[in-house]
Amino acid sequence: MNQAPAPDLTPRGVIAILRGVAPDEVLAVAQALLGAGIEVIEVPMNSPRPLDSIARLASAHGGRALIGAGTVLTPQDVDAVADAGARLVLAPNFDAAVVRRAKARGLWAMPGVATPSEGFAALAAGADGLKLFPGEMLGPPVLKAWRAVFPRDVPLYAVGGVGLDNLATYRAAGAVGAGVGSSLYSPGVAPAEIESRARALLAAWGPA
Repeated sequence: MNQAPAPDLTPRGVIAILRGVAPDEVLAVAQALLGAGIEVIEVPMNSPRPLDSIARLASAHGGRALIGAGTVLTPQDVDAVADAGARLVLAPNFDAAVVRRAKARGLWAMPGVATPSEGFAALAAGADGLKLFPGEMLGPPVLKAWRAVFPRDVPLYAVGGVGLDNLATYRAAGAVGAGVGSSLYSPGVAPAEIESRARALLAAWGPA
């Protein structure tokens, strides 16, 4: 009996990083992002009650959006976010145990790396994509150089210091997507403003 192919969970384009988001505002923020066209949403684990926010997002929008957890530092964190409904695990660092647990739980793993050695070690551990972090330190020239040496099917992402002024440059250098934090969302920003910022970011990124 043939099995259906697994869905492609590869994040593409702008990834919204909601650092500091609270559970009571997360659905309004998500609605603004989805209204603009952003469909990859990350809740960092150092936000208030992040598992609650992830569970609410997964319940309300899991069929349309790819819900992720960021700053996932331990295998125990992986289990917690998986149980809450996240499908994407992001970290600022590479920890083989975190990557392996993410894959064991059926999640898409994107560790943070800053050198080719880290990147190849992360792939050997099972990582699905590589997050160049901090992006502002490495920059588009490094991403372009990495694109030349990593396998073409390995997705590369820029995160950290990414915004309107450099999104297109990262994409031109070979990024499949980019995580955008404070220039898109910070606690207290009205949903209408978030939607406006999201539309501007997507326009800067360009067509899918």
